[in-house]
Amino acid sequence: MSTTDAPTTPRRPMRADARRNYDRLLTAAKAAFTEYGAEASLEDIARRAGVGIGTLYRHFPTRQTLLEATFRDLLDALQDRGRALLADATPAEALIDWLHTLMDYVSRYRGLSELVMSTMRDPASDLYASCSGMREVGAQLLIRAQRAGAVRDDVDGADLILMVNGIAWAGQRGAPATTDRVDQLLEVMIGGLRDVRQLTAPQN
Repeated sequence: MSTTDAPTTPRRPMRADARRNYDRLLTAAKAAFTEYGAEASLEDIARRAGVGIGTLYRHFPTRQTLLEATFRDLLDALQDRGRALLADATPAEALIDWLHTLMDYVSRYRGLSELVMSTMRDPASDLYASCSGMREVGAQLLIRAQRAGAVRDDVDGADLILMVNGIAWAGQRGAPATTDRVDQLLEVMIGGLRDVRQLTAPQN
């Protein structure tokens, strides 16, 4: 099972049957939020999981708590990917790789971009630590690329998150032609970050 598919661990020990319901709800929620966005029907999520709506609310009292539990592992995976790139890739390639990974996540999982932007401003959120860790590793990748002379020095890590999430948000809500151009828009953004010609896409 990959990191992004692994269920988020609940905060307190559970009986086996409760744990199964919890995992089913997270699996169903990820599918529903991906398909319909953050406003997906909670009743539909409960039906997909094969449980009653009361069971959903026992585990997740609010929509926000369900969103946070569903997407926490994705943000942690982004942080892990960034740390691996800091260790193994050249500064310019590492930054581009991470930006593409971030775009893939926030484009594929509808509702994640809005959650990231709101959580960055809410220290009380259960997701704040994961979001902050993801943002910090992105900032480290950016600073490293700036020190290598590959990226202009008038942008910061928060700018990167804002730009990527803005492109993803527009793609999810625009016409099909807009959605198809998300990757192209990301390349335009990367081109705008260039300071010198060192910033080139990694070879496949």
